[in-house]
Amino acid sequence: MVKKKLNKKNNRKAKLIIDKATYEFPIYNSTEGEAVIDISKLHAEANIFTYDPGFTSTASCESKITYIDGDKGILRYRGYDIEELARKSDFIEVVNLLIYGDLPNKKQLAKYKRLITRHTLLHEQIINFFQGFRRDAHPMAMMVGVMGALSSFYQDTLNINDSHQRQEATRRIIAKSATIGAMAYKYSLGQAFVSPRNNLSFSENFLFMCFSNTAENYKVSPVLAKAMDTILILHADHEQNASTSTVRLAGSSGANPFACIAAGVSSLWGPAHGGGEPSGIRNARRNWNIKKYKKIYSESEK
Repeated sequence: MVKKKLNKKNNRKAKLIIDKATYEFPIYNSTEGEAVIDISKLHAEANIFTYDPGFTSTASCESKITYIDGDKGILRYRGYDIEELARKSDFIEVVNLLIYGDLPNKKQLAKYKRLITRHTLLHEQIINFFQGFRRDAHPMAMMVGVMGALSSFYQDTLNINDSHQRQEATRRIIAKSATIGAMAYKYSLGQAFVSPRNNLSFSENFLFMCFSNTAENYKVSPVLAKAMDTILILHADHEQNASTSTVRLAGSSGANPFACIAAGVSSLWGPAHGGGEPSGIRNARRNWNIKKYKKIYSESEK
């Protein structure tokens, strides 16, 4: 569990009685959601631990990024409702929001998109990695292997203590994840890989790499591109879920960003974590109404 920004300037206290000893711990209110009891000094003072195996009653960190309440249908990034972002923003704009804390202006967004798109290509030797996989390999297996292998090619961005290297690694991961994902799909079909096109948006480029081929021209549908953007925005961040926790835990050891993300992909692969996404896509396929979506899309553009 992750908590929104905590208000630590209050005098609320919680008392814990163990045998005949009483211990006091501060209670902090979050900007949204439940309050928390800070028990970080519990072991030092009482020589005892809490037991919460599923982290069902534990907030493991403070966050200013995302607030989610699934029961109430609430998802906010940096305070912005997900419905508003899905209608008015594209994926890279939301990525910029999540990383830097606020929506960029047009100039800032154009610059950030350039920084992302210049990293869409993969080194030719990385492409050879795919040849080592069985033709029926699971795409997540390819994603884990190739993502982790990026650390051996981009050794100039492995130091997480250097802010420039962190930002450069972040941009590479964002840009190349789409290329790797599209290549995994093409490999499963036995088709030739398609190079990215930097004149397309992030979602358009992903669809182009997935569905175009050398035999005919392919034009990306703006309706499908908007749908893909919406899917990516909805999945951009979901607080401290299993894969996020995995990345943070791996990162706490000082591991390089590519290895940490590969670990997160492995966690996301688990059916208890990522099973909802494939099910959602299958349901969307069964219930897909292109005319209805075109109407929604056209209304959102007004």
